[in-house]
Amino acid sequence: MRQWMPRSATATEMQVELQYAEQIKDQPISEQDCVHWVRLTMETLQQPESELGDVCVRICDEAESRHLNVTYRDKDAPTNVLSFPGEIEVAGEILGDLALCLPVVQQEAFQQGKSVQDHAAHLVVHGVLHLMGFDHETDAEAADMEQLEIRILGVLGISNPYL
Repeated sequence: MRQWMPRSATATEMQVELQYAEQIKDQPISEQDCVHWVRLTMETLQQPESELGDVCVRICDEAESRHLNVTYRDKDAPTNVLSFPGEIEVAGEILGDLALCLPVVQQEAFQQGKSVQDHAAHLVVHGVLHLMGFDHETDAEAADMEQLEIRILGVLGISNPYL
């Protein structure tokens, strides 16, 4: 993922960047939507933008996702979303990068009878929650994280993804 640089002292809001890997020709996720999903997640967590670092969402292919997954998680397969917390602390909060594997997202959306847009929104929300320290290693953690996701997605008009 990209190298993080500290924001200037005059930065007043977090920046959200959407990157598409060069080999991705279909671009179903807009930067505007991505920014909205990240900011809505932060608003739900009651995190002021002025206290947050930046987020980069990279849309990648299966080869890149597999490489990242094996390198950082020791799992030799592509996955829908990976979260990489930033290494620079900005005003007490650490944010970072998300990698969404578009072919996996598209396949899962089709299998689950969802739109790619709705599924991508869920995965961005899920990934940002990971960047903010949420996890689903225990049943209690999973329940807390799922409830937050359901609430945020509800604001977006997206039905409960866990039904």
